[in-house]
Amino acid sequence: MKQRLQRALDCMKRYNTGIMYRECFGFEPDTEYDVLVIAPGWKPTKIIKDPAYKVTELSQHSYFSGYLVEKDGMKAAWAQTASGACNVLDHAIICADMKFRRCVFAGAVGGLTDSFEIGDLCTPEVCISAVYANHYLDDTLTDMHLFEKIYPHTEYIGKVAKIAENAGYALKTAKVFCTDSISLEYSHLDEIKATGAELIEMETGTFYTLADLFDVPSVALLAVSDNSATGVPLLGRGDELAQRYINTRSTIIPDMIFRIARDGRE
Repeated sequence: MKQRLQRALDCMKRYNTGIMYRECFGFEPDTEYDVLVIAPGWKPTKIIKDPAYKVTELSQHSYFSGYLVEKDGMKAAWAQTASGACNVLDHAIICADMKFRRCVFAGAVGGLTDSFEIGDLCTPEVCISAVYANHYLDDTLTDMHLFEKIYPHTEYIGKVAKIAENAGYALKTAKVFCTDSISLEYSHLDEIKATGAELIEMETGTFYTLADLFDVPSVALLAVSDNSATGVPLLGRGDELAQRYINTRSTIIPDMIFRIARDGRE
């Protein structure tokens, strides 16, 4: 990990005892995981139905939980968090001390243009951050730049796109707007679209800010759940469209996670 993140962890440890990721998620310090999964809201016990995956619950709390997901001899440490950038930041940062080869963010995303259909598999080419949480990683809390653009590592995203292509999946890249409020984003859609954003969700800008400090190859995998531009709602979208989203969330993304994990061993 980079020194800035180490300093942040050192400050946390002055006021907290024990191994934080084990206390919260049940992850073991002696295990090197093939991949750390950060998943707001997505419990693998609910979304993964394929018996080829072995899912073990390690820790259960009111709004976050930890799981070990295994397949083909590989191990994923699955950290399910509550939604929102602040929750992802707080629960991902305590995992920085763990041993893991890859990091994957898995979550839902909404469409802002008619270029995206429900169930599309997407990843950010840039995150336009309108959240404050990641600025707690800055040197001072006043170092805020509204609509800051946060870029993933392009070379690694290209590698993941190739992994997806070889598996028969179309991985779309897009400009992603990161919001603090799902309910209130609708009253600001024109302003949000004016930034050039094509998709909208809550956490990937913070994820990539932190992933850069992890200094581990990292990628966000997103399933399109709704689209305000085409009139497909998040709530009440109908069974057929819901099933497209569920297929990407429950089948394609878990498969991609372990393909990425396998690539980390090569």
